[in-house]
Amino acid sequence: MTSAVVFAYHDVGVRCLSVLLAHGVDVPLVLTHEDSPGEYIWFDSVAALCARHGIPTITPDDPNSPDVTGRIRSIGPDFFFSFYYRKMLGRDLLVLPRRGAFNMHGSLLPKFRGRVPVNWAVIKGERETGASLHEMVDKPDAGRLVDQMAVPILPDDLASDVFRKVTVAAEIVLDRSLPRLINGTAELRHQNLTEGSYFGGRKPEDGRIDWTRPAAEIHNLVRAVAPPYPGAFTDIGGGRLTLNRTVRTGMSTTDAPRGCLVASGESVGVTAVCADGETLALADLLFNGEPLSKTGFTQRFGAGPLLLNKV
Repeated sequence: MTSAVVFAYHDVGVRCLSVLLAHGVDVPLVLTHEDSPGEYIWFDSVAALCARHGIPTITPDDPNSPDVTGRIRSIGPDFFFSFYYRKMLGRDLLVLPRRGAFNMHGSLLPKFRGRVPVNWAVIKGERETGASLHEMVDKPDAGRLVDQMAVPILPDDLASDVFRKVTVAAEIVLDRSLPRLINGTAELRHQNLTEGSYFGGRKPEDGRIDWTRPAAEIHNLVRAVAPPYPGAFTDIGGGRLTLNRTVRTGMSTTDAPRGCLVASGESVGVTAVCADGETLALADLLFNGEPLSKTGFTQRFGAGPLLLNKV
């Protein structure tokens, strides 16, 4: 029987581990993460899946520590699989599996290597992304490709919408690739890393809106960090206004200055007039964490125009 030690977290971890089990792969150990008390846990639990199947799990702070490495060496697995595990595996670990170590990445490699690839793809206005199964090497997301699958990004998709599509793509890619990996017929191909870039992690502060940017960029930022992520925001009137959803509504037809918010029109509600003259309808607003309607906006700020940072 083929064996694999699995490093997994999040929805992709749950679905891809489920694929391994469906194919009869023996999983003697899963490394996952303790849920952080400071993080909103909106995704499924790898630990819970393992508990249902009686699979041993550990949550080491450092998977590369000598005790963890020694435990895995004693198992002697055929494969490693990493599915949205958040820590890098070092060389001493990667040499242990007899038949290779493979990672599922949430982009069409070599594009968007690195952290939070779905969010970055939305921020950059991409119209597609996907899931890529690749060989793990010392450099992150740089190993040979086993298989990948594209999914569309629609103009108003939130990152959470795209993530759900990528999760399904990851499951499909692994399900169709796994038999070839097991029987040794998989044909791996090298990435051309010059065709993509590496992206780092993001912090809540990175959701701050720069109103000097065009409407399309602001719309993409809002989509990329909308709940369950921390959200795009601007500080006005002594508080924090969070934009959870926007709709591009064309060029402004009013005399309102660029870089302002206005409350106008029964169906539109609050509108942002952006630096390029294009408008965004703000469909889901919070002020200091509480829902803010058009009526609430006008009561607090007036009908506008409410000037934002200088453009």
